[in-house]
Amino acid sequence: MDLIALLGLIIGIGAIIAGNIVEGGTTAHLAQAAAAIIVFGGTTGATILSFPFKDIVNAFLGLKFIFFSRNLNFDETVETILDLLVVARKRGLLALQEEIGRIDDPFLKRGITYVVDGLSPGIIKESLYQEISAYEDTIKRAARVYDSAGGFAPTIGIIGAILGLIHVLKNVADPSKIGIGIATAFVATIYGVGSANLIFIPMAKRITNKLEDEILLMELMVEGILGIEAGINPYFLRAKLEAFIKERQKERI
Repeated sequence: MDLIALLGLIIGIGAIIAGNIVEGGTTAHLAQAAAAIIVFGGTTGATILSFPFKDIVNAFLGLKFIFFSRNLNFDETVETILDLLVVARKRGLLALQEEIGRIDDPFLKRGITYVVDGLSPGIIKESLYQEISAYEDTIKRAARVYDSAGGFAPTIGIIGAILGLIHVLKNVADPSKIGIGIATAFVATIYGVGSANLIFIPMAKRITNKLEDEILLMELMVEGILGIEAGINPYFLRAKLEAFIKERQKERI
């Protein structure tokens, strides 16, 4: 589990609650069922209406990028590729068939399978990059779901605030109901703005950032697979892969 993501979420929400307590409020002041129903229900409905069902499902599956994403070890991947290259240079490309079962990453395993099957470098590269493109598009669409939810939530919060004020104006003659209406109005705004800026938009950003790392690793694998197919010198391939990582990271910066 990615504890950094969980820590960020706790700090963000905890800061709002702590600030409210410091100002003399209580957590009960922030717990308004009506406001929660309006904001989160309305945001969910608007988001579902905006995207195909498949994207909504992918958005839920995309949560693994935030809390349960795999550990991306570039150095370990480079070493794995070089080990495969040594086997191929010593015993031939067909010897890689015995190594496929020991490869953990499914993308790298697929690429090595293409090499063993004797596909041309052009076809291998095109096939793998098509897979990368499809994967990237799927995850980015999932991130856009959360980003859109972050755009809807503040507006729905304003709607909740207006409904609360309407409730206040309808009960001006009954002072006991004025406080409830005002509380609902302001808490709905907090729910809308807070959820957008502390949850939905950061979730979209984190998914996108982690996707960039995964894409970089997959592109690194493609370069390594093509190097194995070409049978180039291991020292040259190591230098090439390390330079590839540095160049791509520099581009991101």
